[in-house]
Parts: sequence; structure tokens; C-alpha cells
Amino acid sequence: MSDAIPFLNLPAQHRGLREPILEAIGAILDRGNFVLGDAVARFEREAAEYLGVAEAIGVASGTDALFLALQAAGVGPGDEVITPAYSFFAVAEAIERLGAAAVYVDIDPETCNADPEGVRAALGPRTRAVVPVHLYGLPAPMEEYRSIIGGRDIFLLEDAAQAFGAARGEKRAGDLGDAAAFSFYPTKNLGACGDGGLVTTADGNLAGEIRILRDHGQTGKYLHGRYGWNSRLDAFQAAILSIKLPLLEGWNERRRALAARYRESLAGLPLRLPSEPKGYRHVYHQFTVRTPLRDALRERLAEKGIATATHYPRGIHEQPAVAAGSGFFPEAERAAREALCLPIYPELTDEAADRTAREIRAFFERGGKDAGARSEEGERGK
Repeated sequence: MSDAIPFLNLPAQHRGLREPILEAIGAILDRGNFVLGDAVARFEREAAEYLGVAEAIGVASGTDALFLALQAAGVGPGDEVITPAYSFFAVAEAIERLGAAAVYVDIDPETCNADPEGVRAALGPRTRAVVPVHLYGLPAPMEEYRSIIGGRDIFLLEDAAQAFGAARGEKRAGDLGDAAAFSFYPTKNLGACGDGGLVTTADGNLAGEIRILRDHGQTGKYLHGRYGWNSRLDAFQAAILSIKLPLLEGWNERRRALAARYRESLAGLPLRLPSEPKGYRHVYHQFTVRTPLRDALRERLAEKGIATATHYPRGIHEQPAVAAGSGFFPEAERAAREALCLPIYPELTDEAADRTAREIRAFFERGGKDAGARSEEGERGK
């Protein structure tokens, strides 16, 4: 339908950037320096300055950023890595590919980030790393995890794939742990026109190891000091990211303004709205509401031409590859059944956000409240 509201509108973002992007790509074509090189080094400097970190290392994807950061920290067979049960599957892949074992913990139902008490309970003699996820753009409580870890030799890695520009106090995501992994998948707040990733850290030795690992373990030309990987950020994507980075603050502020608009419009409904604790800056990669009537609400919005998404419809532990099954992490499983992501991106108009909110309100006012109460009673009776 002509007045449809898409969940995301990447063409709208790139219309105004088409000429500078094509010019930057043309300059790289003229130079012929397509892998790493000046464009990547420039973006790494710019990203490090923006995030307030000493080191930023461009890699091929957010998944590789997780993998290489853990590998550089020495995670391997026999180790355990603690991470939340509710997130994207990439963190599980990175851990398992290193031969380590993922130890899942439940989430805080208010924030959907890893429950600190769950992390405390999961710590053991084989724990080598903790990988909290800044889910949906809200930083996880890194200080609490750090306090729980205490003086133990445990690597604290931020999965900041959804949180470029988010902050806790004066520090941005990327500077809250021992290292952080970012994704530049096109849908992210800062997205490339293809894949890309970044590792940030204050540890120069760790950064040097990641630079070696991302380039086949080379310590010099055709001199391979260790087994590495091929995970180099290409110059085209780095150049595009350099064009977009100066615009990110404005884009994130627009997301925050839309989030505030949604909050006001949806107040009083039987919906759990996103949490933003005091002292945290949420950048709303997703605006995620929760209701036991998630599927019915999503269907109704689709009928009205409003696209939504479910991030994520099952916990990592419920994935066939993991085969742990359900019943282990109740809050993660409840979130997987209830979470619905509404359209939120810088190009979304106020009118489109208001229309989305009106349709949600109409859904509940036409019987959703009663149905929601019946659903909740059924849940309590189980």
C-alpha cells in the first residue's frame, strides 16, 4: 500500500549521501588500494576519537570482532565464556568456534541485558571471559559485572554491535570493558553498505595481537607468527563509514526523539516499554515493546501497513544448534515470546511514528486489554 510504514528505510538514508559515497568510492578505485590501507586507517582513527578509546581495529564483521577479541585474549578449548541467553546468535558462534563453552545466563526483565546475579552464579574455575550484550542500544551494567568479577583474570568484552554512540555516564560504549566488538551491518545505527566490524580497547598489546590475527597471523610480509584469520575491513566500507560517522550524533538524537514520542503516545497501555536507567544513554537501535499479545499485535499492524520485527523470537539456548531446549531461562524465554520492535530510524517521520502508536492504542482499546488480562492469568496458572 502507498502509505505503508517500512520497518527500516535504508534507501532514504542513502539518497542524500549518494554523491559523497560515489566520490569516495571513485577515489579508491583510482588509487587501487582496496583492502586495509589509508581509508581503513583513517576510519579507525576517527572511530577511536569518537568513542574515546586508545585503539580501534577494523575487521570484516561484528562476528569476527567478537571472535578475534576473544582469541586475542587467549580464550580457547576448556574455557567457559558467560553471555546472556537472549541475544543474536553471533556471540555463541564466536565462543564455540574457539573451542570454548558458552555459559548462558538469564536477563534482567527491565533492560533485557544480562542479569548481574546470573553472572555471579555462573562464575566458575573455568570462566575465562564474560561477554555482556548492550541489547537494542542500551549499555549493560558493566560496573556491576566488573565488581562481580573482582580481581580474577577474566576478560570483560562488550558486545556493542547495537550500541555505537550509547553511553554510561561520561563513557561511551566501547570504553566500558576490557574491549568491545562493534558491527557495521547496514541496519545498525552506524551501518556500512555491506559488512564490517570494529574492535576497541585501551590495551595496546591486545590491539596489536588483533591486528596480527585479522591478517592471517602475519607479523611481517609472508611471516606468520601464529594461526590467524582473514578479517580485514575493506576500504570501500571504511570510506562510507567515515562519511556517515559525523552524522551519527544527529541520527542517534533523532532516534531518541522518536523514542520519547513513542513513550508519550503509548503511556498507559498494557505494554512494557524500553528501560533507560538514570545515567545511561540509550541509542534505540530498536524500540522494543513487550506484550503477551505480541503476535496478534504484529498481525494487526501488518494489516494496517506497518512493518515490525521480532528480535529475537527464541533464546540462544533454544536454537537447534545449541539444543539445550526451553525451560532454563524464564526471563529470556518470556522476552522471546513478547518482544516486538517498532519502526525507529532517523528518516521516520513524526506522522509515521504517531500513526504507529495510534494503531497500537486502537488494538488494545478494541479488546486488547481484556485479552491481555486473560493471557496473563493463563501464564500465572501454568
